[in-house]
Amino acid sequence: MIASLFFYAWWNPKYLLLLLVSISFNFFIGHTLNQNLRSPARKKALLILGVTINLVLIGYFKYANFFVANVTDILGINFNLQNIILPLGISFFTFQQIAYLVDSYRNETQNYNFVDYCLFISFFPQLIAGPIIHHSEVMPQFNDKTVYRFNSENLAVGITIFTLGLFKKVVLADNIAIYASPVFNAAAQGVLPTFLESWVGALAYTLQLYFDFSGYSDMAIGIARMFGIKLPINFFSPYKASSITDFWRRWHITLSNFLRDYIYIPLGGNRQGEMRRNLNLMITMLLGGLWHGAGWQFIFWGGLHGFYLVINHQWNALQKSYNYKVDNWLSLKVSWFITFIAIVFAWVFFRSENMSTALIIIKSMVGLNGLSFSNELIMIGRKKIVFDILILLAIAWFMPNVQEWMSKYEPVLNYDKVKRLSSNNIVWSRLQWQPNQIYAVVTSGLTVIAFLHLAKVSEFLYFDF
Repeated sequence: MIASLFFYAWWNPKYLLLLLVSISFNFFIGHTLNQNLRSPARKKALLILGVTINLVLIGYFKYANFFVANVTDILGINFNLQNIILPLGISFFTFQQIAYLVDSYRNETQNYNFVDYCLFISFFPQLIAGPIIHHSEVMPQFNDKTVYRFNSENLAVGITIFTLGLFKKVVLADNIAIYASPVFNAAAQGVLPTFLESWVGALAYTLQLYFDFSGYSDMAIGIARMFGIKLPINFFSPYKASSITDFWRRWHITLSNFLRDYIYIPLGGNRQGEMRRNLNLMITMLLGGLWHGAGWQFIFWGGLHGFYLVINHQWNALQKSYNYKVDNWLSLKVSWFITFIAIVFAWVFFRSENMSTALIIIKSMVGLNGLSFSNELIMIGRKKIVFDILILLAIAWFMPNVQEWMSKYEPVLNYDKVKRLSSNNIVWSRLQWQPNQIYAVVTSGLTVIAFLHLAKVSEFLYFDF
């Protein structure tokens, strides 16, 4: 726990106090909710107080500037709020603590001691950018004394997963970013990208985010495993999804679970008819978009995915009503292609500085700015661009993910819940990772290559959220 707090303080010591106050406050509220309060009204009021304080805290640090800017624009007044620094990981530790309070209210938590609770929130491998962990997933592990004994298998599995994550980040994600950034930066200044440039920029960012976020998730899971702790699965080949619903079962899985359990289902889920289900989906995804950032482009991104989900559900309902289910090879590939293209378009809003920038790129992608294949903005040979993008797409589409490759050693929690999504490729299954000399050499080689690419500081994209 002390090491985790030191890790957080290394970024900015004064924000350690904020983290500790947040942990102490939520522990006190959760502990009180666990005391079997006689008055249901008092218990509910205490939960509302706890959740409200958490939302006020994240609202001030993350959304105050956005709110003030929009209000001043509407009212036509000139007022600038000082720039507020966003504390690292606030979106993640706030969600974990809200879930803890809600579960305490439902009598689904135990009376954890303060040290364990503090470790649960501040556990450094996942503190900055997830996965969002649930108390029921890690508290039992913290209380298991065997976890604190040296285990060579945990160390070998952890180092391998961490190395693969580091390789994804510094070799794959950072290198493909050089195709995305010039396009989005130029569009932000009002420059119209060509048809080719806009697609290169969108696909490059689609791949950059994929390898950046999956790389971070692997590194967090790998570090935790070195200490004998298994974190929940957070990423499972999302670009292999054959529908948008399938995508959200694979992308940022722990966030999807939180949105489902603490927003969508309490709103009524699908229990009150199709219209209400669609409304609940839209509300949930709009809030999910807002969680990612204070900007209309994030809200639109969330709303767009909500719209995708509504269409997906309506299509399934239509097939069911006519007792017609298309599931042959061709239809699955068409579904997969449509899903991937829809995701690429949505990422344009996610990456852009504002809506205007996103719309410039979207117009170019659909040919409204012409069909030029010039790539002057990117300043790199066209053949190399196409080759690099195709290589990374092939990795994302056809190779097994880390969890599949190492499934024999149970690298994550809840793997059984996503195991059915696995492609079960016979060739890849025969190349399962094993703690032997061959894979030691492979891992060492990847480590050397990754370290040779550590020439510059490059933050993880999800650090901003």
